[in-house]
Amino acid sequence: MKSVINRSEWRSHMADGVTSVSLLPEHIRVDAQMRDRVCASYPMFINRFFLSLIKKAEDPLWRQVVPDAMELDDDLPEDDPLAEEEQSAVPGLIHRYPDRVVFLVSGICPVLCRFCLRKRMAGKGPVLSDADIENAVCYIRSARAIREVILSGGDPLMLEDDRLCDILKRVSSIPHVRTIRIHSRVPVALPQRITGDLVSILRRFHPLYLNIHANHPNEITARAAEACAMLADAGIPLGSQTVLLKGVNDSFETMEALLMELLHIRVRPYYLHHPDPVKGTGHFRVPVTKGLEIMRRLQGRLPGVAIPRYMLDLPGGGGKVPLCPGYVEQDKNGMLVVRNYQGQRFYYPSG
Repeated sequence: MKSVINRSEWRSHMADGVTSVSLLPEHIRVDAQMRDRVCASYPMFINRFFLSLIKKAEDPLWRQVVPDAMELDDDLPEDDPLAEEEQSAVPGLIHRYPDRVVFLVSGICPVLCRFCLRKRMAGKGPVLSDADIENAVCYIRSARAIREVILSGGDPLMLEDDRLCDILKRVSSIPHVRTIRIHSRVPVALPQRITGDLVSILRRFHPLYLNIHANHPNEITARAAEACAMLADAGIPLGSQTVLLKGVNDSFETMEALLMELLHIRVRPYYLHHPDPVKGTGHFRVPVTKGLEIMRRLQGRLPGVAIPRYMLDLPGGGGKVPLCPGYVEQDKNGMLVVRNYQGQRFYYPSG
């Protein structure tokens, strides 16, 4: 019975979602006419649950989902700077690394984030047909080097239970696929979607990993904690992916609070992404040096299990590389000169 109630609840939050700035509650509405024009190029959608978490205009959650005129006025030229479309072997499948693929199984999200990597598709992404799904599965089956399939989108957990189960069943039946990973904003942005029925489906396909997307401690609600507990109790390892965003989480204090909240609900911080240079998202970008400084301050002040890797995704499809503060200053006379998290200098044998 609980599962049926939850299912009705999440559907209601989606059905009552907001698609226009002019429909926002008065206490968080600003420049509605101007911002609604942005929606013609980049659609807006906020489900009612996430909307309830926004306390005032310009707060960190508001900035993530409410359109801004700056989306139409930045100097970033590329809709697809990471060359995902060039690296799509078949529709809906990105094959960048030899041993894994990203399978874009859904065109629906619980909220449309204004900084989205796939902003060109957000709110208007194609829905894969049965033939597209079959072609993608056939490609994975034929490429024997593939060991991991990452379900992304859109948000894979916005699929109907039967549809998601069918895709998981097809992918997991391929002998050389060893693990499946799901990337989802649902556990924090629409935690009501994590029903008993959904968890029962997911637990059938171990080893299955789930990375949630959370950017601010205000997203770690009691409902999000409950959703993550259901997933963790089902034996699904949980990680997090966070995007470093100007005006949202680009301070040590905010990032520290977020990472510790994630750890508290049994989600291990995995990646901190530097924002990708996607057209229409320039107002979210921060200097890499600021990200490195945040990472330097996290070291030694948080337990190692709470510290994500700071990642840069290279334009042109070059893939991700980790960025790390420069702790090693020089190698001189067989000794490394190293600074610790407090800035103190130490000497360490280089051999």
